[in-house]
Amino acid sequence: MRLYNTLTRTTEPFEPLHGDTVGLYVCGPTVYDHIHIGNVRPILVFDTLRRYLERFKGWRVLHVQNVTDVDDKLIRRSIETGQPVDEIASTYTKAYFDLLGRLHVLAPTYSPLATDHIDEMISLVSDLFAKGYAYEEDGDVYFRIDAFAAYGKLSGRRPAEQEVGARVEASEKKHNPLDFALWKAAKPGEPTWPSPWGPGRPGWHTECVVMSQKYLGDHLDIHAGGNDLIFPHHENEIAQAEASTGRPFFRFWLHNGMLGFQESKMSKSVGNVAPAHRVLDGCDAEAIRYYFLSRHYRKPMDYSEDGLRAAQTALARIHTLVGDVEAELRGESQQPGEAGRRFVASLPTHRERFVEAMDDDLNTVDAIGVLQELVAAANRFKADAAAQDRPALLAAAALIRELAEPLGLFPPSAPPAASRDASLIDLLVELRGELRRNKEFALSDRIRDRLEALGVVLKDGPEGTIWTAR
Repeated sequence: MRLYNTLTRTTEPFEPLHGDTVGLYVCGPTVYDHIHIGNVRPILVFDTLRRYLERFKGWRVLHVQNVTDVDDKLIRRSIETGQPVDEIASTYTKAYFDLLGRLHVLAPTYSPLATDHIDEMISLVSDLFAKGYAYEEDGDVYFRIDAFAAYGKLSGRRPAEQEVGARVEASEKKHNPLDFALWKAAKPGEPTWPSPWGPGRPGWHTECVVMSQKYLGDHLDIHAGGNDLIFPHHENEIAQAEASTGRPFFRFWLHNGMLGFQESKMSKSVGNVAPAHRVLDGCDAEAIRYYFLSRHYRKPMDYSEDGLRAAQTALARIHTLVGDVEAELRGESQQPGEAGRRFVASLPTHRERFVEAMDDDLNTVDAIGVLQELVAAANRFKADAAAQDRPALLAAAALIRELAEPLGLFPPSAPPAASRDASLIDLLVELRGELRRNKEFALSDRIRDRLEALGVVLKDGPEGTIWTAR
């Protein structure tokens, strides 16, 4: 597998550093509000990466995603609403994980809260202080970027070329305008913890260093997030970690492109955001996945409801084929005829091309293209296949499910109550058939309608009735 590494600006072969375990750290939410649909893109991209590494590469993935539950944004929201910071954080942390469930995202191996790791953060800051990388001014502690010669290696910016802006705090206390806060002195009404420099709270950039090292240990393989985090957040993580340990931090840094709206970056500060849970209220999670993965993860993309509708249409073709095949051939054990065997023999090339695409820097665009070609080939075969060759379609349906899994399609879900017992549905379908033959259409239609209400769809054809569970 090859992945584009922001640190080296090249696409490099990737394997776990230690055995078959991959350490994956993905920057998580600051829980002061519901996340917007742009925040969902990295969630789904790196969930896809994890699924692929586990299912197709056979590696174990230690997936860590932090939760920032103390931060300037939370404090501002507390001041605006009068609600305590911890209550705000609790509300939106729950909302975040509820959303992950709705998106069918694999639960992270660890989801540490920043506030549970304050002591470790103080220990890191103390170490940097002792080694001359930090200084204190009136209870605030800053990282001295001039003391870290490699500062700027991730973003490619030299300190002299960097400017204090929206994501770099200005302060007259700093020795260098780009020095960043490791510890912030207490202010009235803010949550605080005791420290060697007085009461206060940690800086944002320190959290991820502590939690990635604690939960991944030596498995510092991949650090991922949106490309808006390259500077200053990820740059500042590297500075702290490597200044403290004297060793390289993560080997690979992966960054997804931003989701925009009408060619502008989607941002709460701009006000052009669509809350993710609202989008999900009107659109299936699979369609959102398909939509995001239809563009390469490193490229920017524009949010479009037309794009979501197109994704839903494409998904419907996949589900219709698989549903029809599995319903028609459920329990079929007969070996296909010669034409069917030739069709089955052609299937592995689709899998090979899918793996080739995914191994090429997680190229989900080409991978989806392979999936679409497989569906088209199966539909062509289905249209012309003789009865003795049709069992070959089960192999195609199984391969479609296999390739769709790392993309997060065909998510497992609780089946409708009636579809939990296929034999009962078969019996009802048989009874309906007898009623139709006896021209008792009112009762047969009633069975059809009741089954449909339970999520079971009947399709009548020249060879009889087949059913699928929605």
